[in-house]
Amino acid sequence: VQLQASGGGLVQPGGSLRLSCAASGSTTDYYAIGWFRQAPGKEREGVACISSLDGRTSYADSVEGRFTISRDNDKKAAYLQMKSLKPEDTAVYYCAIDLGYSGYKCALFGMDYWGEGTLVTVSS
Repeated sequence: VQLQASGGGLVQPGGSLRLSCAASGSTTDYYAIGWFRQAPGKEREGVACISSLDGRTSYADSVEGRFTISRDNDKKAAYLQMKSLKPEDTAVYYCAIDLGYSGYKCALFGMDYWGEGTLVTVSS
C-alpha cells in the first residue's frame, strides 16, 4: 500500500487549506486513515482519524472545531479541511492507514503505512 499526501503550502493565519491523501494498492475491506503532524523540534502527534467503515471521526483537542476529516471510499482517499489556521499549526502533515481496523481513533504506533508528508506553513 502506498499513500500520497498533497495540498500543503503557505497560508496566512486565519486562512484555510485542504489536504488530500490517496491510497493505492491492495487494502483490507475496512481501515482507518489518520492525519498526523510533526512540527520542528517536536514529536509527531495525531490530528484526526476517520473510519472507512462508518465514517466516525476523532480529533485532537487542538484542532477540534477547526479541522474536518472526510473520506471517499471509492477513491480510497481521505481529506483534511483546515480552517482558522494558526502559526502553531505549522508542521509536516502525514497521512497513514491502519488496515483492518474498524475503529476511528488512530494510534501513532498502530498505523501500517505512511505517506511522505506535506508541509503546511502558517505565517504572515
